[in-house]
Amino acid sequence: MLDFMSVAAVIHILKSCLVVLTALFPIVNPLGNTPIFLSLTPGYSSDERTILSRKIALNSFWLLTGSMLVGSHILSFFGISIPVVQVGGGFVVMSTGWALLQQREAEHSRAQAQKKITIRDIANRAFYPLTLPLTVGPGSISVALTLGVNEAPQRSNLVRLIAAIIGPALVALTIYLSYRFAERIARVLGETAMNVIVRLTSFILLCIGVQIVWEGVRTLLNFPH
Repeated sequence: MLDFMSVAAVIHILKSCLVVLTALFPIVNPLGNTPIFLSLTPGYSSDERTILSRKIALNSFWLLTGSMLVGSHILSFFGISIPVVQVGGGFVVMSTGWALLQQREAEHSRAQAQKKITIRDIANRAFYPLTLPLTVGPGSISVALTLGVNEAPQRSNLVRLIAAIIGPALVALTIYLSYRFAERIARVLGETAMNVIVRLTSFILLCIGVQIVWEGVRTLLNFPH
């Protein structure tokens, strides 16, 4: 009987972790973000990009886990609703996408190449804009908040805690691997293909920002679908 209960508990935990992973991974989309990651880090060496990838993965883990466990309480404390987070965050995503579309690749690369990159530069860029809003944007945060709220009444505190740690940890691992080997992906695709992908991804990022803003506004105004 005890063995059966243990197996059932493990299955229960695995299902909860899988729900978190499958909900967050498509929105975080680390593979799709690799061209933008490269375009925002011109002049960085492979070792510096490896350090940056690790920091972004850790930042993403803490953001997602924190959003699941205490995010809703923080928003309630400040009187902020999830739709407001979507509107504000959507504008940040839009501005990032627009800046990438307007970016002149040659000039930006020369400017970065002339600048000596320090550990402080890596630490500063690791959070903004590479973690927030590029990797973990308002869409990911709102999903994590929703998962945390929905899981609370249905799961035990232990299962909820485990799911909030393992699920984001698996997502963070995919982020690290995607960004860590971004240069190899770029070499396989070639410079021309990467430039096309960067521009296309930047436009998609701009559209995602517009969509996030619209979802937040529609919820606030109670518009029908």
